Amino acid sequence: MPTIAILDPFSGISGDMTLGALIDVGLDPAWLQALPQRLGLEGIAVRVQEVRRGDLACRKVDFDIPPQPHGRHIREIRALVAAAGVPDRVRERADRAFTAIATAEGEIHGVSAEKVHLHEVGAVDAILDVVGSVWGFELLGVDRVYCGPISLGDGTVRAAHGVLPVPAPATLKLLEGLEVRPGPEGSGELVTPTGAALVRVLSEGPPPASFVPKRSGFGAGTKDFKGRANALRIVLAEPTAGARRDGDGVERLVQLAADVDDMSGEYVAAAADALREAGALDVVLLATTMKKGRPGTRFEVLVTPERADALEALLLSATTTIGVRRAAVERRALPRERRVVRVLDHDVSVKVVTTPGGGRRAKPEFDDVRRVAEATARPMADIFFLAAQEAERAVARNEGSRGG
Repeated sequence: MPTIAILDPFSGISGDMTLGALIDVGLDPAWLQALPQRLGLEGIAVRVQEVRRGDLACRKVDFDIPPQPHGRHIREIRALVAAAGVPDRVRERADRAFTAIATAEGEIHGVSAEKVHLHEVGAVDAILDVVGSVWGFELLGVDRVYCGPISLGDGTVRAAHGVLPVPAPATLKLLEGLEVRPGPEGSGELVTPTGAALVRVLSEGPPPASFVPKRSGFGAGTKDFKGRANALRIVLAEPTAGARRDGDGVERLVQLAADVDDMSGEYVAAAADALREAGALDVVLLATTMKKGRPGTRFEVLVTPERADALEALLLSATTTIGVRRAAVERRALPRERRVVRVLDHDVSVKVVTTPGGGRRAKPEFDDVRRVAEATARPMADIFFLAAQEAERAVARNEGSRGG
């Protein structure tokens, strides 16, 4: 059964709040404490402690950081993450978060993303927040992330560019298209650029209509309000409905379709990538024949009902089509979970699928297999076999512990 995570930012969201909540739902604190050294960030201590916010027991994450450069450009951050042996899926999502912040800052100040000097996200704590959060969801086996309405706070905040209204301009730009609400009154800034970027990159939309909660936890914010909990809640759950029919694993989804005959291949591929990054479950490109025998391409996009409007709008804006067809469809998807296994001292992400008869099959991610093969000078077939074998062992150990 896949695991989903639901963010409940009733008091906003930041990177350190996300890390704290992830630890509260099962992420190993020792792994987070070892992350700075793994990223080549020396002399940094990670403190994880239990604190109270309002009447809630929460986990609080703090970084003790020696003097650092004032900020870093995005190319420096990419190089730092690339050198750390971070799994490809994690690196790609983290890069999207950094790029989103740089793009928002660039639009506010009228410069390109590559030229933005990132005062906030270029700081060491923000790098650890982004990479740690994205990687943390992966390590917990989270298949999809959803997010409820985000409380913004109120008033003003002092930043590198002076006193700004809450939410800060770049933060608000990162939140475009997401459900937000002002307040509570007197709370100041509740959403940081890092927190907004994490939601933008990870969330596939509002939480499903129903789900089965399995575990929940709270990550503490820095502020401690009297009589109110300043915390982020994360719920780990199994999806159920709206997505399922009579317990048989059939999902009710929406299929969007559009035809184009005036886009070159590079732009068609870029539009498909944009749809996937925006939360499409699947994007298929089919060759078709249009009016007067012109060769064309049909986009078929599979989405959840709550994401249909947003993906439809993106399909209309990212392609040259002048119309999108929409149909309700059903899909039976096999239960799956994502695991990260160690192969020759390298991390490999593996998808483990449960077949109708109860059997298991494991499929290592190709990008990770290729990366480890290149790093170890071993054939990709060897790495694939070793990763699949290690995943099967891990599943067997897990099932054995449950049986005991």
